[in-house]
Amino acid sequence: MEAEKNTNVSEIEDGDGADEEPGEVIESAPPLKVGEEREIDSLGLKKKLIKQGHGWESPNLGDEVTVHYVGKLTDGSELDSTRDKGEPITMKLGQDQVVTGLDHGIITMKRGEVALFTLTSDLGYGSDVANKVPPNSILEFEVELISWIAVVDVCRDGGIIKKVLKKGTRNEQPGDLDEVMVKYDVMLNDGTVVASTPNLEFYIKDGHLCPALPKAVKTMKSGEHAKLIVQPKYAFGEHGLEAKDGCPAIPSDSIVNIDLELVSFKPVIDVTGDLKVLKKILKDGEGVHVANEEQQYTARLEDGTIFETKGFDGSVPFEFVTDEGQVISGLDRATSTMKKGELALVTVGPEYGFGSTEVTRDLAVVPSFSTTVYEVEMLDFIREKAPWEMNNHDKIEAAGKKKEQGNILFKAGNYQRAEKRYDKAADYVIEDGNIGDEEQKLAKPLRVSCWLNHAACCLKLNKFHEAINLCSKVLDVESQNVKALYRRANAYMETADLDLSELDIKKALEIDPHNREVKSLYKLLKQLQAEKNKADSKLYTNMFATTGGINKKRKIKEIEASDVTVEAERCESNSGQPSDVKLFDKDP
Repeated sequence: MEAEKNTNVSEIEDGDGADEEPGEVIESAPPLKVGEEREIDSLGLKKKLIKQGHGWESPNLGDEVTVHYVGKLTDGSELDSTRDKGEPITMKLGQDQVVTGLDHGIITMKRGEVALFTLTSDLGYGSDVANKVPPNSILEFEVELISWIAVVDVCRDGGIIKKVLKKGTRNEQPGDLDEVMVKYDVMLNDGTVVASTPNLEFYIKDGHLCPALPKAVKTMKSGEHAKLIVQPKYAFGEHGLEAKDGCPAIPSDSIVNIDLELVSFKPVIDVTGDLKVLKKILKDGEGVHVANEEQQYTARLEDGTIFETKGFDGSVPFEFVTDEGQVISGLDRATSTMKKGELALVTVGPEYGFGSTEVTRDLAVVPSFSTTVYEVEMLDFIREKAPWEMNNHDKIEAAGKKKEQGNILFKAGNYQRAEKRYDKAADYVIEDGNIGDEEQKLAKPLRVSCWLNHAACCLKLNKFHEAINLCSKVLDVESQNVKALYRRANAYMETADLDLSELDIKKALEIDPHNREVKSLYKLLKQLQAEKNKADSKLYTNMFATTGGINKKRKIKEIEASDVTVEAERCESNSGQPSDVKLFDKDP
C-alpha cells in the first residue's frame, strides 16, 4: 500500500480548506463522546470515537507515532492490518506512509485512544486504482495510538533533528546566560562512541563540544532525554575531530548521533540589563519579592579571596532595607529580586560595586575596579505595605517619611535614589477621591512638595522633560506656585525653549518681584537670548551675502541694532556673572 499512494501533505494544506488550520474544528468543538462521530476538517475527514485516550497531549505532524491500524472499504473488505502482522507500525506523521488523510486524523488523538476514521476518496487514493482499492473509494481506518516521540527540527533546516525520548519535569527552558548540567554520548552512524560524559556543567553562551549541543539544550526542559541527529555543519564540519582522551577520531563531514539528557540547570538573571550584575539561582525561593530583608552572605573576589561574611558560622544575620544604600548597588538590586529561602550567587561588576575605590572590609582589602562575588541566602523579609493596604492617616504618615528620606538623599547628592523616594511618597497621597476634606488639607501640600522636589532631582539628572511635566502638575493645582514656575523655566532653558522660559519667569516675577533666584535666572536667560540673536545675525549675514543690494545692508543693520539693544539691557541689569541658583528654598 505504501508505495502506491498519490496524495501528499502539501496537497491537503494547499487545497480548498487552506484558510482553516488542521484541527481547528476539534479545538473549538466539545470533545467527542464514545460512539459519537463528527466531521473534523473541511475536506470531509470523519472521526468516530471508539475508546477514550488519556492525558491531554496529541502528536504533531513531524512526530514519530506508533499505531495499530486496520484499513477497510465501506463494504467491509480488508485492505491492510498491522494487527494481522502481530506488531504495530512506527511512522512519521506528514510523510504519507499510509494515506495523508490518516495523518491528519492521528494528530487529533490522545495516547491509548482508539478511533474510526472515514476518508473521502480525495484523502485516500482518488481516481487511481491501487491494489484492492477501486477508484474513488471511501476508506475506513480503525486506529489505536499507542505512543509517539516528539520530533523537533531545532534550526528549521534539517541540521539538528531532536527526538524526545523522555519528557522533562518542568516547563522552563534554559537561556543563553544559564548554567546547565548535561550528560551525553556521541556516536557515529556505525555506532562508534566518539565522546561521552556522565555529568558536565557549562554556560550555554560559552558553548560546548559542537554547535549543536547548546542549540539543542535551549529547547529542552530539566530531566528531558533526547536523541539528536546532527548534520556536519552543526557537528564537527569538514575538519572532524582528532582522537583524544581515549576516544577515537571523528572523520570529516560526519553525521553524528547524540544521546543527550538535560539533568538540570541554574537560571542566571541579568539584573541590571547590561551584564554587569548577574544572579545565578542555586536554590529556588518561595513567595513574592521582598522589601526589608534578612539575609546571610559570603563575599569573595574573583580569585576566591573572602573579604566579608554576614550571618554564617553562627553570627547574626544581616538585616537591611533595599534601596537605602546599606550595601553596594549591585547587591542591593540583586537581592531585591530574591524570594524567601532563595540561594543565589551574585556577580557584581565594579560599576555597581566599589568602583575605582580601594576599600578595606572585615577580612581583606578589595582592590579598585574589582568584580565581587556574593553567595547570598534570603532568610526572611518584611514586605512593605502597598498604599491600597493603608488607611488615609497611614498613607499621609508614610508619604511624609518617604519625603524626608528623599530630602536626606538629595542633600547627600544621591539624586537617583531621592527621586524614587519622592515618587513613592506622592503615590501614597495621590488624589483618588478616597481622602476626606480634612485629610486633603495635609495630603495636597505634601503631594505638591514631592512633585517639586522630584522636579529638582530631574534637573540635577538632566531629565528636563520630566521636570517640565512635574512642574506642570503642580501648576495645575497651584497656578501661583513660584517654585514650580522657576523650575519649569529652568528646564525650558535647557531644552532651548527660551520663549516659554521667559513666560514662566515673568509670571514668577509678577507674583514675587524680589525673588533673587528668579531674577538671577532671568539675567541668565537674557544672556542666552543675546547669544542666540548673535548666532541668528551671522546666519542672516551669510544668507544675504549672495543677494547684494540696499535691502541686504538695511536688514543687517536692523539685526545688529537689535543685538545692541538686548546687550545694553543685559549690562544695565547686571554687570557681573549670574549667581548659582538654589533648587530648594525651605525644602530639604
